[in-house]
Amino acid sequence: MVSKIPVIDQCTVSNSLRSEIMVEDLATYLHRNKSLVFPHRHNFYHFLLFTQGGGTHSIDFETFEVAPWQIYFMSPGQIHTWTFDGEMTGFVVNFDKDFFKTFLLRPEHISYFSFFSGSVQDEVFTVKEEQRTAVLNIFARLQQNVQDLDFARVSMLYLFHVLEKQREPVRPKEVSLYNHTLLRNFLQLIELHYATLRLPKAYAELLYITPNHLNALCKEALGLSAGELIRNRVVLEAKRLLVIQNYSVSTIAYELNFSDNSYFTKFFKKSVGMTPDEFRKHMNINKSHHEK
Repeated sequence: MVSKIPVIDQCTVSNSLRSEIMVEDLATYLHRNKSLVFPHRHNFYHFLLFTQGGGTHSIDFETFEVAPWQIYFMSPGQIHTWTFDGEMTGFVVNFDKDFFKTFLLRPEHISYFSFFSGSVQDEVFTVKEEQRTAVLNIFARLQQNVQDLDFARVSMLYLFHVLEKQREPVRPKEVSLYNHTLLRNFLQLIELHYATLRLPKAYAELLYITPNHLNALCKEALGLSAGELIRNRVVLEAKRLLVIQNYSVSTIAYELNFSDNSYFTKFFKKSVGMTPDEFRKHMNINKSHHEK
């Protein structure tokens, strides 16, 4: 039996008078939440800067080695766990899903930053040396002025722009603003419809472009075909459902609109290299190991 992976509320982990945002030094946060080493999800946005320490952390089943000046971002719903070693220093920021809702004309604007795309590969990176002093100062000012919500919003947007700008040269290829917008819209449509729309043609129709254009755009910008991006999102949701709670494989297949359990199992094994039941057992063993 696999235990349900809990959803952590902002008020559970935050030591703040405000529920909208929390900014705290990492050592204090970890001491206060020292029992939070089991796999869990958040219902809020979360990002963390390491300035010292070691160990590992995982986001949606991908594990990363902790390194100084590494930063990671998480969106609501992603599965997360950590195992830290030594003295940990840095900063943690948690903010509500609606934190920018009344501040920005388009609150979805933050999803246009690469590290809030929902792709784990974009969510973990190292702050470049020339930006470290500026980034550290922004975190410090945020912590000192967290009760001023407008100041916090402006500071965070500035931080996001600083971090996004430093990442631009390492993107696979530059794409036009139009194609960049198309790609973001495609990824957002996948998030909305992955369980019911599986073919690139369906998404191309929603975007008013040809399937060939969509596929070429995905290949150029991300190195993956449109079909691979759709399948990867379906596989991720299958993994989440397998470990979140004790659903049967047939129930998961039904939830993801597969015609039958056998087809779902073949689809999952082709993508992951093991059957759904084998993946669940593997994750349960890893979880038991971390809890010891």
